[in-house]
Amino acid sequence: MKVFLQTLGCEKNRVDSEMILGVCKNLGINATSNPEDADLLIVNTCAFIESARVEAINTILDIADYKTGNKKLIVLGCLAQRYKEELIEELPEVDRFITIKDYINIANVICEVLDINKNTNVCMNFLDRIYDSSTPYQRYVRISDGCLNRCAFCAIPLIRGRLKSRPMDDIIEEVKLHVRDGVKELCIVSQDTTNYGFDLEHRLMLTDLLRKICAVPGDFKVRLFYLYPEIVTDELIDFIKNEPKMMPYFDIPIQHSEDKILKLMYRRSNKQMIVDLLHKIRREIPNAILRTTIMVGFPYETEEDVHNLCEFIKDVRFDRLGCFTFSPEEGTAAYKMPQEISEEEKMRRYNFVMDTQYDISLSQNQSHIGEIQEVIIEGYDEENLMYFGRSYAFAPDDIDGRVYVACHDEKNIGDVVRAKVLDCDAYSLTCEEYEEN
Repeated sequence: MKVFLQTLGCEKNRVDSEMILGVCKNLGINATSNPEDADLLIVNTCAFIESARVEAINTILDIADYKTGNKKLIVLGCLAQRYKEELIEELPEVDRFITIKDYINIANVICEVLDINKNTNVCMNFLDRIYDSSTPYQRYVRISDGCLNRCAFCAIPLIRGRLKSRPMDDIIEEVKLHVRDGVKELCIVSQDTTNYGFDLEHRLMLTDLLRKICAVPGDFKVRLFYLYPEIVTDELIDFIKNEPKMMPYFDIPIQHSEDKILKLMYRRSNKQMIVDLLHKIRREIPNAILRTTIMVGFPYETEEDVHNLCEFIKDVRFDRLGCFTFSPEEGTAAYKMPQEISEEEKMRRYNFVMDTQYDISLSQNQSHIGEIQEVIIEGYDEENLMYFGRSYAFAPDDIDGRVYVACHDEKNIGDVVRAKVLDCDAYSLTCEEYEEN
């Protein structure tokens, strides 16, 4: 038997999918990249904002078109967790919806749906996953699930629950497995990476965890995602500054710059705190990459707030900036606030922010011209006749862009080359393989 699994949403969902494929493997169900060949079709959904829910529904309907004969369709993930009862009524094409809370019984559910009799003493395991074969050099390590924050706009705590950190020893075993497999880049993810361990020992334990990860013997680098600004500590900055295995890459979603909006969002940071943090990082680690996420169209946001936000962006000069428009999520505090900003106005503000960032991104990339960077080769661009990949400055989530490299000889995927930056645009660098004389 074969299974096709489509993953939507963030890298944390991707880790779940890898474990689910591991469960299927242990049940004798092999993964396929072709839904036409599959006996079991699975869609792992996202439900963070309205656009994600729309994408999820459309994907489910698209995958349902492959249901012929005795094929079965399972939908799981955040959409199923939040709207299972409604979806049962609206999507009869789906044979079973599995909530996140039911993942503990996922092997039994799969066997029941497929009507197979197996020893289902099998469970999802971080150490037993099926990985994307196209990126053998890079994997995600999810260190926790859930969140202690209660941001007014965010439904994640309603879906994933409170913070649940993995035991440190369990994470280190996973890291050792990846390193043995030759992985060169470990991406640390969670809903709230900076709060890791607070539920275990009532203290911030991220730096302790990173110290143990970096102590694992091997040639690999570590990249962090989802750092909350108010708890990016001096200890963490200092560790990233002085540990060669840590990439100087700071993914810090701030959501907004204006104190009035941050307070309404139930964020614990304020504008001055954010400015001080970003300037401190740049002062301590001059080559640090700063990435953030901004939201526009939140209730009570004014034209002046957006203007001030863009002036703030010009001042701090993020290397990478993503923006999205506010989506009122049922069950959140912001859902009850006046929804007086039209979708058209939200998009106008979105475009204003992204137009502001474009020139900054170009300028920040231009500042790297002449540098020598290590680049992981990810593929070959037939149109440009160059290899492409990523340096420490580019995350692997299709948001940051890529690096193009003219190489002197043939390379393999996963090779690391030293390259000199010759040119750029706002989203990519163009380099030549560098060899010292």
